[in-house]
Amino acid sequence: MVKNDYTPTIGLEIHAELKTRTKMFCNSKNDPDEKRPNVNICPICMAHPGTLPVINKEAVRQVLRIGVAVNGELADYTEFDRKNYFYPDIPKGYQISQYKYPLVLGGSINGVQITRVHLEEDTARSTHMSDRSLIDFNRAGVPLMELVTEPVIHSAEEAVAFAKELQLLLRALRAGEANMEKGEMRVEANISVGKGSVRGTKVEVKNLNSFRAVEKAILYEINRQIETIEKGEKVIQETRGWNESKETTFSQRLKEDSHDYRYFPDPDLPKLVLSEIAEFQKDELLKTLPELPSDKRARYLTLGLKKEDAETLAQDAVLADFFDAVIRDRKKEFILRSANYITSDIIGLRIVKKISGVGNLTPDSFQNLIEMSFEGSLSSRGVKDTLAYLFEKGGDATQVAQAKGLIQKSDKGTLEKIVTEVIEKNPKVSLDYRAGKISSIQYLVGEAMKATKGAGNPEVIKSLLEEKLK
Repeated sequence: MVKNDYTPTIGLEIHAELKTRTKMFCNSKNDPDEKRPNVNICPICMAHPGTLPVINKEAVRQVLRIGVAVNGELADYTEFDRKNYFYPDIPKGYQISQYKYPLVLGGSINGVQITRVHLEEDTARSTHMSDRSLIDFNRAGVPLMELVTEPVIHSAEEAVAFAKELQLLLRALRAGEANMEKGEMRVEANISVGKGSVRGTKVEVKNLNSFRAVEKAILYEINRQIETIEKGEKVIQETRGWNESKETTFSQRLKEDSHDYRYFPDPDLPKLVLSEIAEFQKDELLKTLPELPSDKRARYLTLGLKKEDAETLAQDAVLADFFDAVIRDRKKEFILRSANYITSDIIGLRIVKKISGVGNLTPDSFQNLIEMSFEGSLSSRGVKDTLAYLFEKGGDATQVAQAKGLIQKSDKGTLEKIVTEVIEKNPKVSLDYRAGKISSIQYLVGEAMKATKGAGNPEVIKSLLEEKLK
C-alpha cells in the first residue's frame, strides 16, 4: 500500500525483439529458439574489423506499423546512432541505436502517452557462474524495438496493464512474440515518489522479465523510497536490479545520463528519408494492420459478451478467429452461448487434454453442437461430453452424440410412462408437490432423468410431471 500523501510517478522503457528472418544489420539468422550457443553469428554481428552493417528493411517496417497502430507520428527523417559503452555482451564497444531522430514520436496505449518508439540492436546473452561468465552471441544484433512512455503512470497495476496490452499488440501485428520468459520482451521502470505536484528522484529498475516482477518491483521500490524519505535521507538517482527470490531491488550503479553514452550518428549507415519509400507511407502501412486488440475487445462488447469473455478472446488470436468463424451471421443468443462454451469449456479442455488451439474442432462441428443445444436434442451435459470428444478426436457433432447415446429423448409417449412410474414410486414427494411445495418437483425430474440414463429431455419431463400432478 502507498501512503496517501505520496504520489508515485512511473515511466516505462520496454524492449521487444522483432520477429524477422535475419538480424538487424547482417544476414545471420534471427532464431530465439536456437539452443546451441554461438551458432547464428557472422563477422558483422561479431564486429570483425572492416565489416559494414546493412539496415534490415523489415525491422524498420515493423516499428513503423507499431507506430501507426498506437497512433504515433512517423518520422520523415531518421538515422542510427552509436551508443558507446563497454560491456562483454556488445562486441563493438558500442550499440547501434537511435537517439535524436527516432522512427516514431507520440501515440498512446491504454490511455498512457508514449514518448517515442525506436529501433536498435540487441546485445548478447550473458550467463554468470560462480567462477566464470559465458556469452552467447546468437542474440547479438537481433532487431530490438524500444518503446518509452511519458512518466504518467501512477500505480504498479497501471504499469502491468500497459505492458500486457503492448505484448498483445505486438502479437496481433505479428511483429514479435514478446515472450517475457524467453527474454523477448523486457521491462524497465523509472520510479519516483513525491508529495503533491513535486516529483522525487528517479530510480531505474532494470530487466524485469515477468509481469509479476514488474508489479512486485514497482511496489517494493515505491515503498523503499517512501521509507528513505521518511527517515530524512535522500533517494539516490541510480540503476537498481530486481532480486526475484528475495523480492527486493538492489543497487547496481549510478544512473547514467544520455551524455554519458557519447551518442553520435553512425557513419557506416545511411540516413533515411522515409517519405521517399512508398511502402513506408502511413496509408500503405494502415493496409497491413489486422483488427487491433482494443478494437476487437470493443466489438465483442457490442455483441453483448461479458467483459471477461471479451477480454479472453481479445487475448487469444486462435480462439478469436474460431469464435468469429462460428458466429458469422448468427443471432445474439447463439453468439452468447458460443462465447460461453469457448471461453470456459474449450479453455478447460486445453488444460486437461494438453492440446493447443481448438484441438480437432471445426467451426461447422461446433455450430452444429450449439444448434443441437438450442433444439433441445442435447442437454448441457450432453453438449460438454460431445464437445470433449470433438475437441480430442474431431468428427460430426450429431453422429458423435448419437453414437454415445447422448441425444435427448423428447418423445412424450415414451417419457409419459417413465413419469407415471416415478410418481408411483415417490408418493410422499408427489403429495408434497400437490400440497404446495413446488420445489419438490425437481427431485422427481431427477429421478426421471436417472430412469432415462440422462437421455430424457428435462423440460419435457417437467412439463409431463406438472400435468400429472395437478
